[in-house]
Amino acid sequence: LANRAVWQAMKLRTLVWGSMYDDTVHHAPSGHATLSVARMRAPRVEPEIVVKLKAAPKPGAGPADMLEAVEWMALGFEFVDCPFPDWKFQPGDFLASLGLHAALVIGQPRPIQRAEISTLVDDMATFTSRLSKNGQLVEEGGGRNVLGSPALCLAEFAAAVPMQPGAEPLYAGELLSTGSTTPAPPVAAGERWTMEVDRLDLSPLSVDLTA
Repeated sequence: LANRAVWQAMKLRTLVWGSMYDDTVHHAPSGHATLSVARMRAPRVEPEIVVKLKAAPKPGAGPADMLEAVEWMALGFEFVDCPFPDWKFQPGDFLASLGLHAALVIGQPRPIQRAEISTLVDDMATFTSRLSKNGQLVEEGGGRNVLGSPALCLAEFAAAVPMQPGAEPLYAGELLSTGSTTPAPPVAAGERWTMEVDRLDLSPLSVDLTA
């Protein structure tokens, strides 16, 4: 949960997070995927920036330091699902339902070059994100909705993990989905969802939902 308004409502001081799994992560290097939502109860979609770490973040890492530790980034759709009526829950419910995570679809990766990091820190705060359903624009947002920037969100996460008793440290090879760049609308079988962004040189991602 990377939304400060949600933190305030739930009396949180920092991020809460959940795990992803081998059977919930789907790669779509061509920029298109098909995903079944048959087992989901009340699914929603979150258009996000996904990164893969090439090294463990430095202690006290800032946005630029975090991007130094990133191998690549890509567009991603995280599908979240809630067993609680009307999507009303408390932090303990979030953890009990394994972070509401149902699936993650990752688009075409783009390597991050060291020479571009300073520019990328700025672009991650200012890029816009467009979410469409069946070719019609549904939501528009951007990096500012993820704690001001996915890079800032990564830095917040890196600082929060050591403060959580029993949490595994971040390590090279991990995939991190950095939080929804728009509100998360409900989804259903028979729909095609598409995410596009500017400024980050990332290829669009679309997913067809099936029963």
